[in-house]
Amino acid sequence: MRQTRGVIVILLLTSLFQISCTSASSNRSESSQESKDSTNQVVNKILTGADQTIAYLPLLKGKKVGVMANQTSIVGDSLTHLVDYLLTEKVDVQFVFAPEHGFRGEVERGEAVHNEIDAATGLPLHSLYGGNDKQDEIVQSIDVMIFDLQDVGARFYTYITSLHRVMELCAKHGKTLLVLDRPNPCGDQVDGPVRSDDRFKANISFHKIAMVHGLTIGELATMINGEKWLENGRTCDLTVIPVENYTHDTKYELPVIPSPSLPNYLSVRLYSSLCLFEATDVSIGRGTDWPFQVVGYPDQIFGEFSFVPGEKSGMAKHVEGKGKTNYGLDLRGLDPDEQKFTLRYLLDFYQKMPDKKKFFTRPDFFDKLAGTDQLRQQIIQGLSEDQIRASWKEELDDYKLMRKKYLLYPDFES
Repeated sequence: MRQTRGVIVILLLTSLFQISCTSASSNRSESSQESKDSTNQVVNKILTGADQTIAYLPLLKGKKVGVMANQTSIVGDSLTHLVDYLLTEKVDVQFVFAPEHGFRGEVERGEAVHNEIDAATGLPLHSLYGGNDKQDEIVQSIDVMIFDLQDVGARFYTYITSLHRVMELCAKHGKTLLVLDRPNPCGDQVDGPVRSDDRFKANISFHKIAMVHGLTIGELATMINGEKWLENGRTCDLTVIPVENYTHDTKYELPVIPSPSLPNYLSVRLYSSLCLFEATDVSIGRGTDWPFQVVGYPDQIFGEFSFVPGEKSGMAKHVEGKGKTNYGLDLRGLDPDEQKFTLRYLLDFYQKMPDKKKFFTRPDFFDKLAGTDQLRQQIIQGLSEDQIRASWKEELDDYKLMRKKYLLYPDFES
């Protein structure tokens, strides 16, 4: 395991604590063999940064604390919300920053997240989705900022943009950022085009990284620091509490859904391959019970399988093909573990579209999702997936070399 300069990685104390607790439990077991099996299960269990309370609670004692969190910010098997846990432990939480989809994960994609008071805790909620202006005074009021969001491993998932904005604020005002790391459920792959230049920089393409970036939040934070990506080359005072018993080849099913349209493990694994459809009028199942698990368009030429998008909680305002019978692909029977980034679904639908001029209904948005305008041009030219992949190989190889400098966990390519 590599430790990056400027990042405090707290491992030993937590490991000893977990082993100690396991040993105590084993002594109370009726069978020594059962005790051994139980111990192995505990030692090998994935422990997120938030689970390792003994590692970070001492860092918060006597400090004023801000938290960037949402519904995925949970502690332990009880799925206790991090903010609730911190308040129970008498941590002086001053406010909460909310990302896209809001603090409770109920806001639709792209919709504004408003400043308000959280009904459950009484804490002020402030939005960082869309910008970090007007937040300076808030950050100046604290000593430590905690970041704990579950990412899904794709560049266009905006939680990593929120990470960058929090780092900017902490670096600007000399505040410590404590990242409670979580596994990347798609961390077993690095793929897709690297964002080319700032013409395509947006909330959905904020960093010059691969479309499927192969990093945890903690690793990306070290990369942002190490590559001097913050304004004026500043670095953030960064502490990462890493995940225990995790490698980039470890299967990880999320205990809480990260957003309304990613309701299960399969949708998370298909997300990077299907998200490019969002710049077209092709439906990827929003407004159904199977978002990011079906693909369709109101024309029988696309297949025999059909579905009708409607209105579902968290998926009512931006629904492609709403109220129409869409024909296409049923991907619900696929093995999630075998799903990796591919262009085949996108290329198949483009090739079948009778009027190809109608396919890219939002070309600028597509280019920002892709991080380049080259991919759209290649699709129009009729290039195969192999030909397209060959065009981004050199930049992707360079990114992979840079990525290795910031890995905190054993890699799937090692």
